[in-house]
Amino acid sequence: MYLEKLTVLNYKNLESNSFQFDSKINCLVGPNGIGKSNVLDAIYHLSFGKGYFNPITSQNIRHNTDFFVLDAVYNKNNSEERIVISVKKGQKKIIKRNGKIYKRISDHIGLLPLVIISPADNDLIMEGGETRRRFIDGVLSQGDSLYLESLLNYNKVLSQRNALLKYFAANNTFDSHTLEVYNEQLHHLATPIYQKRIAFIEEFIPIFEKRYHSINEYEKVSIEYTSHLHEKNLLEHLQNNQSQDLRATYTNYGIHRDDLFFNLNNHSIRRYGSQGQKKSYLIALKLAQFDFIKKDTNVNPILLLDDIFDKLDEKRVAQLIKLVDAENFGQLFISDTHPERTENVIKQVHQSYKMIKL
Repeated sequence: MYLEKLTVLNYKNLESNSFQFDSKINCLVGPNGIGKSNVLDAIYHLSFGKGYFNPITSQNIRHNTDFFVLDAVYNKNNSEERIVISVKKGQKKIIKRNGKIYKRISDHIGLLPLVIISPADNDLIMEGGETRRRFIDGVLSQGDSLYLESLLNYNKVLSQRNALLKYFAANNTFDSHTLEVYNEQLHHLATPIYQKRIAFIEEFIPIFEKRYHSINEYEKVSIEYTSHLHEKNLLEHLQNNQSQDLRATYTNYGIHRDDLFFNLNNHSIRRYGSQGQKKSYLIALKLAQFDFIKKDTNVNPILLLDDIFDKLDEKRVAQLIKLVDAENFGQLFISDTHPERTENVIKQVHQSYKMIKL
């Protein structure tokens, strides 16, 4: 699968741009602020129905305009897939596949597998558990539509339960029957999500360890998955902690509080890892994500390397590109401020490439 051409209109700082892409390697080069990352974000948006750097749709519309359009043609299994995303302020986002509008944006997820490696990935280590849960969900959702549907339904019921708890507090009332209905729904939705996360972690960790060791063979890495459901099922948690939820007016227990702990040499990489170690850890995570999705979908995801020289020195970038070349990753997009530096690295591999100057 690869992206053949892309037209961008009023997306972020891109006014009107059209691109023809190479099926293997595409290098977006130009000075800072010119829009290189925005082109990559547009490609990400076409896969996930939202931006990577800012998921708030209205904020992706170019200043002083009231709409944006992304129009792309992909080659998948030797067939053409045309995806058009259009947004107008105050109106619902529209995503079309070959001229047909999706009833639910979630139905589009997984059609165009994609992995991005960006300086923004540092949030995976430094920010809270929500960011790491999105990482798990993003990997699983690309290959498992039932997982995504269960997750969306869980979040909907969770929001309803939290609203009910706030209603109880505001009106000094309580209805145990209605609360129990939500408890049962959350329990039944959470259980398969939790089981799939467990299975994912068991399969993902060896892939990740292999990727990290290809970068640094002398360090030991591990990932620990934490969940309230390790201890008991969600229904028991909700029943046992009802008074706590009523006081807090939100749901304290559930798979929405799951987290990952990233460790290096048996210590938290967040606290004790150097900048270089954190960069290597993130690269390994994302390459393992690529491997997992490729195996899960039987499709080579598109790989976006945003400002990759910010993460790694030129030698390590060259090693990464050679790795991509040797393992037939599929289509690759790279953004960089220095055209010569990028082209010197790309010339070391034996794939076709295109330099695109913005």
